[in-house]
Amino acid sequence: MNTLQDFKQLSEVEWEIPQEGAMQVSVRVIANQEILQDALADESFQQARSAAALPGVVGNVMVMPDVHQGYGFPIGGVAAMDYETGVISPGAIGYDINCGVRLLASQIPYTEAKRWMDDLLLALDQACPSGMRRKSQFPINLKQLDQILEQGSFWLKKNGQASPQDIAHTESNGCLRFANPDAVSERAKLRGVDQLGTLGSGNHFLEVGIVDEIFDEEAAAMMGLVKGNLTVMIHCGSRGLGHQVCGDALQILQQSMQKEHIIPPNRDLSYAYIQSKEGQSYLGAMGAAANFAFANRQALAYQVSQVFDDVLAGKVKRRELNLVYDVAHNMGNIEMHQVQGKEVRVCVHRKGATRAFGPGSADIPDLYQKIGQPVLVPGSMGTSSWVLTGTREAMQKSFGSSCHGAGRTLSRQKAKKLVDGRGLIQELGKHGVLVRTASIQGLAEEAPQAYKDVDAVVESVTTAGIAHRVARLLPLAVIKG
Repeated sequence: MNTLQDFKQLSEVEWEIPQEGAMQVSVRVIANQEILQDALADESFQQARSAAALPGVVGNVMVMPDVHQGYGFPIGGVAAMDYETGVISPGAIGYDINCGVRLLASQIPYTEAKRWMDDLLLALDQACPSGMRRKSQFPINLKQLDQILEQGSFWLKKNGQASPQDIAHTESNGCLRFANPDAVSERAKLRGVDQLGTLGSGNHFLEVGIVDEIFDEEAAAMMGLVKGNLTVMIHCGSRGLGHQVCGDALQILQQSMQKEHIIPPNRDLSYAYIQSKEGQSYLGAMGAAANFAFANRQALAYQVSQVFDDVLAGKVKRRELNLVYDVAHNMGNIEMHQVQGKEVRVCVHRKGATRAFGPGSADIPDLYQKIGQPVLVPGSMGTSSWVLTGTREAMQKSFGSSCHGAGRTLSRQKAKKLVDGRGLIQELGKHGVLVRTASIQGLAEEAPQAYKDVDAVVESVTTAGIAHRVARLLPLAVIKG
C-alpha cells in the first residue's frame, strides 16, 4: 500500500512515484492533495506501479484525478507502449471497450422547452432502451453486425442515420481502421447483435442538460453552446459485445502466459506483445468492439434527434441537435508521440481516461484546430458536467490525455447500502432534475454521493494545464440504466 511519503510533489497538482524495482518508468499523478490522499485507500497506485513494469512501456504511466481502483489497472490510468517492442493488455483498457461520451448541442432555450420536459423524457426513455435486458430498436443480423464491427459509424452514414458532421466530430471519425471482425468470437457477436442503439446499465446514462456557464466564449461559439440552451449527453459503450471481447482475450492471454511461464506484474495485467499473433488478434477484436460502440452512440443520437423533432414540433422554432464531439475512453489507440525527444509510434492505453489533443493536432476536426479537441467530463446525477478542450501541454505531459468523469469514491455495493433509490429520485426532483431508470437499485449505485466532486477533478486537470475550461452544464432530466 502506498503512502503520501512515496510521492514526490512536482507542483500544486502534480506528483510522482519515482521509478524503482521492476518499474521501467515512473508514475505521474495529476490531483490535488485531498484527492490523492483519498485514493491511497485502495490499490490504484499499486496498480499503476505494476503497469509501469510492463514490457515496452515508455514515458510515464499517468494517473488522472478521477482515479479509483479497477481490474488490473486503475480507472483514470494512461500507459503508452512502444508499438514495435511493447505489449498490449486488455486489463489496462477495460471491459467496456470504447465506453464514451457524446455531446449534442441545441438552439433551444430551456425557457421555451420547460413545459415539455416530462413529455421529452418519457419519449426518450421509450426510444433509447436502457437496462440490462432491453433490446435494440435497430434490428440487424450477424452479417450486418460484421459490417458495423468493420465500419463503425460509417455504416450508419450509409443507412442515412449519420451526417458528414457526425463522422467528422467523432473521435477517429467513428472507425478504427485496424478493426478485425474475424477476431471477435461468435459468443461476443451474439451478445451484441440485438444491442445497437441501447444504453445498457451501470453508470451509463442519457442526460438532457442546460448550458449553465460559459468560460471561453470563442470555443463555446465554435461548439454551438449557448448559455441557457438545452444539451444532450450520451454515455455508453460496446455493451455485452465489448465485455465478451475483453473476457475472451484475458482468458486466452492468461493461459498463454502460464504456458510460457511468464508472470505479469499483477495477474490482472495479462498481456501479449503487440506484434505477436495474440497481440494482433486482440488489437483487431478491440478495434471491432470500439467500432460497435461508436455506432451504438451514433444510433442513440439519431433516436434522440428524432424524439426532439417529434415532441417539440410546433412548440419551438429550431429543434435540430448538432454533435459537438464524441470522445472515447477505455481504448488502446495507435498514435505518434514525442518520447525523450523522438517521435515514437505507441499504443496508448486509456482506461477511464480520454484523449485531450491540443490545437493543431492532426487527429481532430478542422473546426477545432485552433482551440483543441473537445474534452467531455460528465459528473453524476444532480451535479455539473464540464466541456473542456485539450492543450499542447497535454501532448507533452500526458500523451494527450485527461480525465473522463468524476470517478467513484464508493463501491456499488456500499452505495446501495447507503442510498435509497426511491428517495434519491424524490431528492433530485426537489432540485429540478427529472429521472427515469430501469433499476431502482442501479440508480442507488450511481448516486452523486458515490462520486468525487467533479468540479475539484476538473480544477486539477485545468491547473495542471492539460485541459482548458469552456462550459459547465447542469442536468435537467436523466435516464439511467
